[in-house]
Amino acid sequence: MVGYKVEEVKWKGLGVNDHWQQMKGIMMETAKDICGMTKGPRRHKETWWWNEEVAEAVRDKKIKYGKWKKENTEEARMEYKKSRQTIRYNNNKQRPFNGL
Repeated sequence: MVGYKVEEVKWKGLGVNDHWQQMKGIMMETAKDICGMTKGPRRHKETWWWNEEVAEAVRDKKIKYGKWKKENTEEARMEYKKSRQTIRYNNNKQRPFNGL
């Protein structure tokens, strides 16, 4: 299938980059014709353990991160670090099969 498409293209007078773009286009089009295309994986999977408590903790962590980056102080860094550890603890506690 690629061979037929390659023969149809006028290759005379094209530079190296143009040759590359033509070949790339032919290969991509042929692969699409043969294999098809998928939409890909879902980006936002629903998690039943995500509740308002977790969402509030994540919001708090994001605020503290912004404060740390803005102020650039050790105190702000420690606040962010503590909120990050709290989120890890709470998420692990609420997720299923956390003891396995």
